[in-house]
Amino acid sequence: MVTIQEQAIAVDYGDDSDAMAAYLRAGGEKAHALGNRGPVRRDASGALHGDIQDAYWRCGFYVFEGVFGQEELAEIEADMLDILDRLPSEQGAPHDAKGRPALGADCAAPTLFWSKPLGDPFGGTDLANGRHPVKMLEPTPARDTPAEIVYLILGSLQFSDACLRAYGHPDLLTISAGINGEDFVPFTDAIFVKEPGLGASVAWHQDGVTHWDSPTWDQGSHGFNIMAQLYGCTPANGVWVVPGSHKLGKVDIGAAVAAAGSERLPDAVPIVCAPGDVAITNRQALHGSFANTSPDWRVTLNFGCHRRASILGVAGGGLHNAPAVYDAARIRQRARLIAYAIDARRQRFPDETPFVYQPFAQSGDSFPWDETARQSMHDYNLLDLSI
Repeated sequence: MVTIQEQAIAVDYGDDSDAMAAYLRAGGEKAHALGNRGPVRRDASGALHGDIQDAYWRCGFYVFEGVFGQEELAEIEADMLDILDRLPSEQGAPHDAKGRPALGADCAAPTLFWSKPLGDPFGGTDLANGRHPVKMLEPTPARDTPAEIVYLILGSLQFSDACLRAYGHPDLLTISAGINGEDFVPFTDAIFVKEPGLGASVAWHQDGVTHWDSPTWDQGSHGFNIMAQLYGCTPANGVWVVPGSHKLGKVDIGAAVAAAGSERLPDAVPIVCAPGDVAITNRQALHGSFANTSPDWRVTLNFGCHRRASILGVAGGGLHNAPAVYDAARIRQRARLIAYAIDARRQRFPDETPFVYQPFAQSGDSFPWDETARQSMHDYNLLDLSI
């Protein structure tokens, strides 16, 4: 089978290429010196090891090595190839290139996000509450590239059983419980696609809208993202983070870029992963990614997680859904995806010890994974818990 990795192309940054190459190289060296990477480790009680939590809170991100094995990665890749094959032939088209109903064409929720090749669709705009104030450099793509590409797919668990099973991985859910507490709740799920020579940038930003001015704000108020890597990620195609910036409150991003003289922020480091590694990143950390001019694909399964206390009774914000006050019933309905994922994974990997999600264990709620559950997931991301 011809896999995604065998289809790579490359372009460069033109006159800025030498400076960019030096920046990428130096960033990679700094990233590996931070001491915030290694396998998932637990303490005697089975909880996420305290040393890992300390490193995460110090840096604002952590890389867990070797979470997914080759068998599961192959299943995720097969689903990804199917997803890419079913994308609309162009933005707004109801059919894919083979004339079939396109992925997401029947969804009311935001699903597919498009960009021009190597573009920056959010930088310097008012989109997403204006949290991407500075536009990234947009390299010139090679000739004969498509006019637009899909770089972000929301509501991804309804499109892939393999992604749903990945979400139910006991190590990932143990990480969520360790960082956000045993009553953690979901935020949103997405797939980022960084195609070689085409993948869009994501301008420097901090996630989160609602809690910046809260009297109870702290370094974890806006939760974190789990980022599982199908093919790994490099300084050229991965997310970059300014270590420790999750503790600073709102950063003046425009001033930071102006002081640097370019979008190459000197204190930032890349998240570097091998296939099957998983990174977690604090949503309050200053982070972004450059257009993918490299010859390597990046496909990231993104699962967002929050503290329940950050969500309950809060009026939501962000681009994922209309503002709403999140009550216990809505949290329960959105969190059922955790239970579906755990049971779907149990059915596929019966020898693995499933994670026990405490809110449903205590309430006695049961959400088995079956065809009825699958049908109920259509447009589930209309219930995303965005803050």
